[in-house]
Amino acid sequence: MCLQGQPGNGVLWCQQTERQSVGSEMDQYYIDFPSALPNGAKKRDGSGPNQSYCILDCIFHELDQTYYVIDMVCWRGYSLYDCAAEFRFFWLNSKLGETGACDPPSFYHKYRFSAVPVYNCDQNGLFSAYSGAVPYVKDGLLFYNKHAHYQAGNTPLALVWKDQNCSQYVIDTDSKGQVPTQQQVVLELQDDGKLVTSDDPPVVFGGLDSDFIQKSGLCTGNLLRFAISDGGLSFVDGKLVKADLHYLEKPNRARAFADSFSKIMFQHTVRHCPLKIDDLLASISSPDDQQNKPCDIDMVPISSMSGHSPIHSASCRDTNRSKSSSLSALDFFLHLVLEESTNKASGFRLI
Repeated sequence: MCLQGQPGNGVLWCQQTERQSVGSEMDQYYIDFPSALPNGAKKRDGSGPNQSYCILDCIFHELDQTYYVIDMVCWRGYSLYDCAAEFRFFWLNSKLGETGACDPPSFYHKYRFSAVPVYNCDQNGLFSAYSGAVPYVKDGLLFYNKHAHYQAGNTPLALVWKDQNCSQYVIDTDSKGQVPTQQQVVLELQDDGKLVTSDDPPVVFGGLDSDFIQKSGLCTGNLLRFAISDGGLSFVDGKLVKADLHYLEKPNRARAFADSFSKIMFQHTVRHCPLKIDDLLASISSPDDQQNKPCDIDMVPISSMSGHSPIHSASCRDTNRSKSSSLSALDFFLHLVLEESTNKASGFRLI
């Protein structure tokens, strides 16, 4: 299943009374305002007991003061964590409009909510998601495995793909808004001097000797910014074996986590061999071909695939693998989703 992504601050929006709890990976805060959601306003007919709470995965769009809802985690106290994505999207689109939450703002409904359209990931659906107009600046395409349960953090069953036509933010920029000549990464310093990603388990990208750590005044747990120098990243059988890193500085103090492996690989591959929309479209079977194939597949439980591994984004093949791989673009895409969870193969950035 495919959705149109958007820029903005992603929040996990929890409504239990008129006090709305809005949380992100950075912090948590409360906003007092009425809404048309269940139990969202004391004087509305929709008010109810405190257990009638709901949790929505949203992005707040400041220009039109709208919460765009990507996923539904809980509704009227009923947990949807263990429900398949296909059902959650159906329930989201069915129930959100019934409450009036999608209506324009009013005295008892301060902010409008809007469900992000969901498309089947066939040729027609993918092209519609890629080329269709939206009321916000599009920021890539989100791919969800329709059988997957909701999982906080990074998961290989939720990916993002971007190119220059559907995102203004394909390649990371520096503090001045400029694309640096060399790719930059943020890694965490461990007590043994290793430099690792935010994944669980972390991926080691290199290390610093004790003399450099002492002279630079660095401490365990520090986040450090590096540039990937001319030596680049080296892989053997899809696994990272060497990274040519050049230390730059400590990132902004507001930064809470190191980069994930998938984010680093997305930035690396989009600079060298980006996967194009034509590759994806050409690799998807036509509707006639799909009618001759089974609709359902046997699912591997998430826990057996990756445990806790994001949601944040994905894109391309790495240079070494693409030269020798005989997989089609989409086959490679799906192959990497599984391989990412087992041996950290390069290719896609997770959501």
